[in-house]
Amino acid sequence: MRPFVFLGVLLTLIGCGHPEPSRVSSLQLLDLDGQPFDLWKLQQDAITVVLFTRTDCPIANRCAPEYCRLYDKYNSLGVKFFLIYIDPLESVDAIRRHVHEYGYQCPALRDSQHTFVAHCNATTTPEAVVFKKDRSIAYAGRVDDLYLEVGKPRAEATTHDLADAIESTLHGQPVANPRTKAIGCLIADLKD
Repeated sequence: MRPFVFLGVLLTLIGCGHPEPSRVSSLQLLDLDGQPFDLWKLQQDAITVVLFTRTDCPIANRCAPEYCRLYDKYNSLGVKFFLIYIDPLESVDAIRRHVHEYGYQCPALRDSQHTFVAHCNATTTPEAVVFKKDRSIAYAGRVDDLYLEVGKPRAEATTHDLADAIESTLHGQPVANPRTKAIGCLIADLKD
């Protein structure tokens, strides 16, 4: 392997770069039956939205109605939505209960090894990522500004970052604010 290619792969694996779209196809997640799930295999030529979450994060749970609303609005327009559960200690039964309790209609996947977390440079739950049709990242960050910081919610959100990002991406326009700071539970706190 040439040194430059090796360095690019190494940087990608440790989260210091974004793989080329063709390399993203090799990222495997697990479905709730424990089977490998290639996020891109069935989502060719679609805008894809993922939400990094966990069952015990109160801020992630509080954003569930907004994520469900966005699914209801944009899924029929061809936007694909996924929940990515990142806690390696969460049981499949707990995840299934969580999906049912919060009314999620989109597929739930697991990333207990945090390979997809690293690819997206995600740090917090809830953290959303919008991928363009070419699998490049159009937006990464908060769902909205409901929380100013942990423990300090607003009565209601005033900025709907994820909705704006989806709308811009659907219209082929750049996202005005492509990276925002997600407020919530730190992914780095999870240990396998």
